[in-house]
Amino acid sequence: MTAVKDGWTLQDAPRLDGKLAIVTGPTSGIGYETALGLAQLGADTVLAGRDAARCAQAMARIRQVVPQATVRVLLLDLASLISVQGFAAAAAAAGQGRVDILVNNAGIMALPKRAVTEDGFERQIGVNYLGHFALTARLKEALCAAPGGGRVVNVASVAHRRASLALDDFLSERGYQPRAVYARTKLAMLIFSLELQRRAAAAGWPLRSIAAHPGWSSTEIVRNGLGRTAMGLVADFVFTSLAQTAREGALPSLYAAAAPQAQGGGYYGPMRWSETRGPVGPSKIYPQALDEAAARDLWALSERLTGVTFA
Repeated sequence: MTAVKDGWTLQDAPRLDGKLAIVTGPTSGIGYETALGLAQLGADTVLAGRDAARCAQAMARIRQVVPQATVRVLLLDLASLISVQGFAAAAAAAGQGRVDILVNNAGIMALPKRAVTEDGFERQIGVNYLGHFALTARLKEALCAAPGGGRVVNVASVAHRRASLALDDFLSERGYQPRAVYARTKLAMLIFSLELQRRAAAAGWPLRSIAAHPGWSSTEIVRNGLGRTAMGLVADFVFTSLAQTAREGALPSLYAAAAPQAQGGGYYGPMRWSETRGPVGPSKIYPQALDEAAARDLWALSERLTGVTFA
């Protein structure tokens, strides 16, 4: 894998003027900082979120920092396959048939009780992974139509290290463990990212699929996921003391989205403290994410559950 410039920052990225970039989950944390960074580079940035008021606030904040930014809101609820279908059509139209960058960032973490999406999926799997799988499939043609090929950036996590896919109970219908399911969603995102690149290379699709993770970053999703119990509050204090900022945590996603040297099939994140913080570089992919047979099984299951294919 190509080496990353030590201390890579947004100033090292090329301009993205004229390119259409979509960021899911753009209202706070890593998603907001990613959207802001893309807008600073000149991309026509689409904020893809389900809360119109919060998206409007995020757009206003970006315009305060980048007055000349071209930024817009298109509503997307990843817990609804109908919403995903409508958003994909609107986003492709906004880009006149092409999308240059898709950042699959949105997520929820460690819901204390099992909940389901509009389509009956366990909610973490539905929002974090299956919604993004369907969205990427719906936008495949627009991504392939981008000059030079589009990029798909899939946000994973160090949590994939301890996860298993458990395809025999992927939707946690027989048992639900909040953090284990969250870790499963991030393992699924990384496996999907790698398999999408393999399939793109085999079929000649002009796109790059790249994974990234933010390490330990102090964001709303993490603080909510730790819970409000006494133990959760202690964990929150310890985590926040050690974590990097959301701006720092967004750099791997921005590198994957904008750096010319970011490679399809790559996985990027912080390089220090066991990949929890520090400058951007290649990250370790654990064995369960490299199982190509499991990747094919996950892909087939995802197509069956969502009813969407990449063909």
